Amino acid sequence: MTSESVRSQPVDTDDVRALRAEVERLRAEVAELKVRAETAESLADHDPLVPVLNRRAFIRELQRVIGASRRYGTKASLLYLDLDGFKSVNDSFGHAAGDAALKWIGELLTANLRDSDWLGRLGGDEFGVLMLYADEASAKAKAAVLTDLIAAGGFDWSGMPVPLGGSFGVRALVDQTDAEQWLAEADAAMFVRKRSR
Repeated sequence: MTSESVRSQPVDTDDVRALRAEVERLRAEVAELKVRAETAESLADHDPLVPVLNRRAFIRELQRVIGASRRYGTKASLLYLDLDGFKSVNDSFGHAAGDAALKWIGELLTANLRDSDWLGRLGGDEFGVLMLYADEASAKAKAAVLTDLIAAGGFDWSGMPVPLGGSFGVRALVDQTDAEQWLAEADAAMFVRKRSR
C-alpha cells in the first residue's frame, strides 16, 4: 500500500474521538499520579501529627548543614526541646488534649522561628530546632525566648488552661561530623538543663 493510498482512505471519526478520549483519560491519570507522588513525598518527610519535619527528615537536614559547614564554614546551632511533665497532660486531660498540645507547640515554635530555621518533631514530646547562621549565644537567647513563650501559656483544652513548660538544650556546631552525634550532644545539654530546674 502506497502512502498516497493511505492518505486517501477515509478517517473514521469514531476512532478519532475514541483516541482523543483515551489521551484525555491518560492525561488525567498522570495528573492524579503526580498529586499522589507529591503527597507521598510530603508524608515521608513530615510528622503525621504536627506539621513539621519528622525525625528522619530533620536528621537529613542536620547532616546537610554539617557538610555545608565543613565546606563553607557556615555557623549553625541545634536546640533540643523536651516538654516538662507532658505525661501529666495526657493523664489529666486525655490523649486528644496531648495531641492538641503538641500541635500548639509546633505552631508556636514555627511562628517564632526565622525562615532559615528548621523545626522537627524528634518523637513523643521532643522537638529539634536547627538554627542556621547562629552561634551558641544567639541560640541560647532564642531558647530562652521560646521557653518563656511556652510557659506563658495560651493553650487550653475545653476551656481549661493547660500548663506547659519545656527545657531546651543548646549545642553549636563545632566539629561534629555526624548528625546523630550532634543531636545526642544537644539532648545531653537539655537533660542537664532539665535536672537543674
